[in-house]
Amino acid sequence: MTMRTPLNHKPLREVVADEIRRMIASGEIEGGQRLIEDRLAEQMGVSRNPIREAIRSLEGSGLVEVIPRRGAYAVRIDSEDLRRIQEIREVLEAWIVEHAALNRTDIDLQKLDACIAEGRAATDSGNRLQASEMHRRFHALLEEASGNPYVSVAIEPLRQRTELVFTMLDLEAAQISWDEHQELRDAIAASDTTRSRTLMVGHIGSALDRFQRQIPATHA
Repeated sequence: MTMRTPLNHKPLREVVADEIRRMIASGEIEGGQRLIEDRLAEQMGVSRNPIREAIRSLEGSGLVEVIPRRGAYAVRIDSEDLRRIQEIREVLEAWIVEHAALNRTDIDLQKLDACIAEGRAATDSGNRLQASEMHRRFHALLEEASGNPYVSVAIEPLRQRTELVFTMLDLEAAQISWDEHQELRDAIAASDTTRSRTLMVGHIGSALDRFQRQIPATHA
């Protein structure tokens, strides 16, 4: 595989980081697996410098752990760590949807509708990676609708650590998650702040519950 810089001239380090992120999400790079720079560089047809820069950025996002004198590793999904992260996300995401219900525009709702439709279609076709990307986009759109550009700075590292969970859900569980997204969208459209908060808290909690029931502790 040879990496090519897209026509929008996205920096090569970002292209490489996106590819490593995809490999982790798809399972090509397993949790706990060491990221060997030479091997990745050869596989992607790039030098070691963009690999090193990409690993550094993924470390900041929480998807990669760098251990001194040992190297960089893809993170393992630990159910207890996930529970702690979800506790924090529950507070932040509840704030986000409350303000999205107050500040959303018709364009925001149209974007949410398109995202849900694409996410359901990806789940129906078994495209877990695309479904996961739409799940991520849905929450990013909620942040955009909240009207506060700084909230994404606070929540992005946490979401990076938990977004892989969505790719591991079976298709039935993934569709249930899209049903929850639809309910959230409808509550925001109705400017119902109380219901929006309640639904988001339930959504975060149910995602954790599905993960703990579906993924054995030995896998985590």
